[in-house]
Amino acid sequence: MTRRMSGLETPTRRRYLRGVGGLGGLGCVALGGLAGCVGRPSDGGDGSNGGDGSDGDGSDDLPGSDDGDDSGGTRPSGTGGPGVTLVSVDDDVDLPIEPSVEVVREAATEDHPPRLRTTLSNAGEEPVRVGEGRAVHFEYVADDDGFLVLLPADGDYPAEPDCWRLEEGIATTEEYRTFEIGAGESSERPVDLYATPEADGCLPVGEYRFETTLSVVGSDAEPESSARWGFSILLE
Repeated sequence: MTRRMSGLETPTRRRYLRGVGGLGGLGCVALGGLAGCVGRPSDGGDGSNGGDGSDGDGSDDLPGSDDGDDSGGTRPSGTGGPGVTLVSVDDDVDLPIEPSVEVVREAATEDHPPRLRTTLSNAGEEPVRVGEGRAVHFEYVADDDGFLVLLPADGDYPAEPDCWRLEEGIATTEEYRTFEIGAGESSERPVDLYATPEADGCLPVGEYRFETTLSVVGSDAEPESSARWGFSILLE
C-alpha cells in the first residue's frame, strides 16, 4: 500500500529564482518571510519552456482578453471564474519518481479559487531526495504565457475574492529546497490557481500549459538527474 507523506523540506544555499522572475514595472510584496517576485516566467525557467498557449500574433484575442460581458466571458454566472479541466498530462519521466496531477476543485467561487493537487510517488525500494522542493509541486510556477500561477493552497494572497486575479507580484525565496520521499511513499500538495497581474480579467478562459523541472538530488543538494514535466489545463 502506498503511504503518503508531507515531505519535509531542507533549504540549501543554492540560489533559486528561475521560475519566478519578476513582472516588469510591478511591485512585489513580502509574504511569509519570502523575498522575490512571481510573474511572467523566463524562457527555460521552472515555469516556462516556450509553450503555445497564445495566438502568437499580438492580437487582442489572447487568452485573458475580457470585453466586460459576463455572458460567455471570464465570469460564468454563479462562480468567480470558469471551470478547470486537465486536457493533457506528460508521460512519466525517466526518473525514480512518478509525477501526477489532478483537479481537486473545478470552479472558482466567492470563497476560493480552483485547486489542483500534485503528487510525486516513489515506487522504488530506496529513498529518493528531490528538488527544488517547491517547483516540483508546481508551487509558484506560472504557465508558459505568464497569465496564471499556481500558489500553495490557503495562502493569504493579494487577490480580490470572486475574481482571484493577483493585484501585485508574490515573493519567494532564492534558496534551493529539497526533501526526501521514502521507498513506497509519495508526497502530495494542493496548489490554488490564480490569475497574474498580467492577465486581462479574472481567471481568463483558454488553454494553458504548466511545466517544471524535476530533479533527483544527492546529499549535497546538487541534481544527479533531471527532467522536464508538465500538463495543460483548460479554463472554460
